[in-house]
Amino acid sequence: MAKIGAIKDKCLMLLRKRQTLRALHNKNGPKPVLKNSGYCPTCREEVIFVAFEAWLRDHYCCSNCGSIPRERALMSAIDTYFPEWRNLTIHESSPGQRGASRRLSKECSRYIPSQYFPGREPGSIVGNSRCENLEALTFADESIDLHISQDVFEHVFHPSKAFREIARTLKPGGAHIFTVPLVQKNKPSCLQAYLGDDGEVCHLAPPVYHGNPVSDEGSLVTVKWGFDICRHIFEACGLFTHMVHIDDLSKGIRAELIEVLVTVKPEKSKIPSAIP
Repeated sequence: MAKIGAIKDKCLMLLRKRQTLRALHNKNGPKPVLKNSGYCPTCREEVIFVAFEAWLRDHYCCSNCGSIPRERALMSAIDTYFPEWRNLTIHESSPGQRGASRRLSKECSRYIPSQYFPGREPGSIVGNSRCENLEALTFADESIDLHISQDVFEHVFHPSKAFREIARTLKPGGAHIFTVPLVQKNKPSCLQAYLGDDGEVCHLAPPVYHGNPVSDEGSLVTVKWGFDICRHIFEACGLFTHMVHIDDLSKGIRAELIEVLVTVKPEKSKIPSAIP
C-alpha cells in the first residue's frame, strides 16, 4: 500500500509539472493568474513559478519540480533556522514524493520517513517507511533533532498526545517544523471529529477528507486550527512555538494558509510544566 501511495504521489507531481509546462507554452491557453521567475527552495533551480487558478496554495507551482507554496515555505524555514540539517537526525511524518520531502530524503543521510499503518507493528518497516503513530512514537527520548510534518495535524484525533510525544523525543535544541492550514485564523480552533469510547468516529461537522499518500480513502479532518494552536501546543507539552509567515515571490512563496510553525525544545533548561 505504501509503495502504491508513493507511486501515485509521484505521478501527481509529474502530472502537475507537465500541466504547468504545457500551459506555459500554450499561447492560446488560459492566462496565468500569477507568473514570475525565481529560485525554488525545494529543487534549488532557477525556475518559473506560475498559477492558472486563484487558489495559490494548491496551484502556484514550480515549473521544474511541481512544488507548491507551503512546501517551499517549509523548506525555506528549515534552511533558515537549521542550516546544518543535512547532518541531523530528521523524522518526517507522512511525507510525499515532492517538494521538501524529496529534498530532505535525498540530502540527509539520517532522514527517517514514517507513515501510520493501522494493524502493523509500531516501529516496523513497511516498504520504505517506518510505521509510526504520532500519538505513541517508538523513538527513544531525546533521539530526534527535527520532526517534520506537512498538513498532518488537522487529521490527528489526539493532537495533545502527539505534541507531547514530539516534545519527549526531541533532543534539546531540536524542533518540530510543520505546516497545518490555520483556517480559523483569529477564531478559536474547532474540533470536527473525535473517537468515542468504543473507538468509533463521532462527527461534529460534515466530514471532510484530504489526500493520504498511503490510502485512497483519504484522511479525515479532525480539527480546524486557528492561530491559538501555539497555546494548545504549550498547554500540551510546555514548549513555545514560533509562527513564521513568508511572502517572497522570488522563492515562489505566496498564498493563503502557508504559515510555518516552529516548536523549539530549549537547549539546556528543563521543559516548563504544561498548564493543567
